[in-house]
Amino acid sequence: MTTLRLILGDQLNAAHTWFRTPRADVLHVMMEVRSETDYVRHHAQKVLAMFAAMRAFATALETAGHRVRYLRIGDTDNRQSFAANLAQVAAECGATRFERMEADEWRVERLLDEAAAALGLPQGVIGSEHFLADRAELAQRFATKVPRMEFFYRDMRRRHRILLDADDGPVGGVWNFDAQNRDKWPGDPPAPDWPWRGHDLSALWDEIVAAGVQTIGTPHAGTLRWPTSRREARAGLARFIEHALPHFGPYQDAMSTRSTTLFHSGLSFALNVKLLHPREVIDAAVAAWQEGKLELASCEGFVRQILGWREFVRGVYWARMPGYATANALDAHRPLPAWYWSGDTKMACLRHAIAQSLDTGYAHHIQRLMVTGNFALLAGCDPDEVDAWYLGIYIDAFEWVEMPNTRGMSQFADGGVIASKPYAGAASYIGKQSDYCKACAYDPKRRHGASGKPACPLNSLYWDFLLRHEARFARNPRMAMPYKAWAKMAPTERAATLSQAARYLERLEAL
Repeated sequence: MTTLRLILGDQLNAAHTWFRTPRADVLHVMMEVRSETDYVRHHAQKVLAMFAAMRAFATALETAGHRVRYLRIGDTDNRQSFAANLAQVAAECGATRFERMEADEWRVERLLDEAAAALGLPQGVIGSEHFLADRAELAQRFATKVPRMEFFYRDMRRRHRILLDADDGPVGGVWNFDAQNRDKWPGDPPAPDWPWRGHDLSALWDEIVAAGVQTIGTPHAGTLRWPTSRREARAGLARFIEHALPHFGPYQDAMSTRSTTLFHSGLSFALNVKLLHPREVIDAAVAAWQEGKLELASCEGFVRQILGWREFVRGVYWARMPGYATANALDAHRPLPAWYWSGDTKMACLRHAIAQSLDTGYAHHIQRLMVTGNFALLAGCDPDEVDAWYLGIYIDAFEWVEMPNTRGMSQFADGGVIASKPYAGAASYIGKQSDYCKACAYDPKRRHGASGKPACPLNSLYWDFLLRHEARFARNPRMAMPYKAWAKMAPTERAATLSQAARYLERLEAL
C-alpha cells in the first residue's frame, strides 16, 4: 500500500509534520509543469529560483530517507499538468491513497480538487503549517465585512503575544509607528549589499528554454542571487537583522536610484515558498530589539508587514474568491502601456522601477504601490492586465498575496474592501520619497504646459482621476483635502490641467 503525497513548489516547509519521519509506504511527488509556468508569463528568475529550490528540497528529502518522485520540466514522461502527472505516478506506484497540503491559491486548489477526483482514491488534505492565522477562520470572519488591517494587526499581536507590555498593551504605548517611518533616504547610512551570493543555474536555464517556457526579464542564470535552500534563507534573515533592520523603519517608504533594496529584507520569496516561517522571522526581529540592536519603530514596522499585512491579505483573498478576481469597481479598461514590459518611458520614476523589476524580479512595496501601481490607477488601466503584470514580473508574486495588494490596495478595484481610499498620488509624493525627479524629462512642479520641460504626467492625471471618480470619493473624509484644493483652483487652471491629462491619456505609449 502506497500513499502518494503531492508537494507544490511553494510548499518547501522542512518543518512540516509530513517530513518528521520517513515512511516506506509514502511516496512524495514533486513536479515542474508547463501548466504553472504558462498561466501567466513569469519572470525568468522566478522560474529559475523556484525550480532550483524545489530540486534542492527534493534532494534534502531523499538524503533524509524519504521516497521522492521528481518530474523535471524537460523529462519525456512529464505530462505537464498536475492531473496527468498524478494519474501517471499513481499508476506507476500502485497508489492506494492521495494526500496533499492546502494550496495557497484558489486556482490551484480547484485544479487539485479536480485531479484528486479523477484519481478516484481515498484522499486527505492537510494544512501547510506555515501561516499564523487559520485560513478557514479568516475566510469566515472576512466573508461579510473585512476589518481594517490596523485592528486585525492588533488582534494578531494580542493572540500571538508579540510586542506587548505587562498589561497586554503595546510596548512603547502605541500600536503603530508608521508616522515615524516616512523619511527620504539621504544616502547615509549606506544601504547594505544584497544578502545572497550568486548561483550558477546555467544548466537549469538551458532546460527551461529547451522546454519552451516563455519568460520575461533578465535571467542572470549564471549569477542568480536568490536563496534556493532553507540554509541560505536563514543566513539572509540573519544578515538582514544585523545590517538592514536597524535602519528599516525610517526609510521603508523611501526610493532611490542608488539602491534597489535600501533597507528592505528581500525575504518575501523565501517566505512565500516556505523556506522561512513567519514566526521565526518575527521572533528574530523582536529578539534584536530586545537586545538593544535597533529602535522599536524599525522592529514594529517590519513586524507589521509580516504579522499584520501578509496574514490580512490572505484572509481577504480566501474570503472573497473567486469573485475578487474580476472586481473592477472603478470601471477601468485602458490597456496597460507596452513600456511596462520594457521600461522604455521618459518618466524617471517608472523607468527606474520597471527596469529594476525586469533586471531583478524585485521592487519594494512603495515602488509597487506608489510608482507602477499609482500610474496604472491614475490612467485607468484594466485591473486584469495590471494583475497579470504584477503576478508575472515579481519573484515573490503568488496570487493569494499579489491579487489583494494589486486589485485591492493599489487599484481600488475591489471598491474599498481593503483600502479606505485610493492610493493615488501626484509628483509631489514621488519627490518627497525619492531622488527620481532630479533626472526626469518631465517637470514635477508643473501640471500642464509645453514650453521648457513638459509637465509631469502624474500631476494632471492625478486631478483627472479625482474628477472622473468625484461621485465616489468626494464625500470620503480622507479625500476631503484634495477636493477642497481643486475647488479653490481658478477655472482656467482646472481646464488647462484636465486638457493636459486628456492629451497624455491619448498617447500613453509615448510618455
